Amino acid sequence: MHATSEQLIRDYYDAFNAGDMDRFLALLTDDVIHDINQGERETGRDAFAAFMTRMNRCYQERLEDMVIMASGDGRHAAAEFVVLGEYRTMDEGLPEANGQTYRLPAGAFFEIREGRVARVTNYYNLNDWLAQVSA
Repeated sequence: MHATSEQLIRDYYDAFNAGDMDRFLALLTDDVIHDINQGERETGRDAFAAFMTRMNRCYQERLEDMVIMASGDGRHAAAEFVVLGEYRTMDEGLPEANGQTYRLPAGAFFEIREGRVARVTNYYNLNDWLAQVSA
């Protein structure tokens, strides 16, 4: 199960990088929990899809230098990566967007159930991102 969980997370990020939201969302459970960095907890695939629609409108991102780890029982996984992004359209409550680029270390923690992502908790340094897009 260990390798299967690592492959699930790799598939999740491969779909993200390809911009294939149908494939990306299909890897989630219907009741997926999404802990947004320094934000709210949302529940359900529809809420996650709405979040991704906003993200894809405001940002263009590619994740690189991916390192994925999974627990021995395959129920938990983690990923560390670098976000290479462009801030394209102003996101609510954030600075004006004018195509600023950023490079941001980030990570995520996952709970896996029946071969799908049941929870994802994302972390990055918001102050680092703000400094990069405000410079």
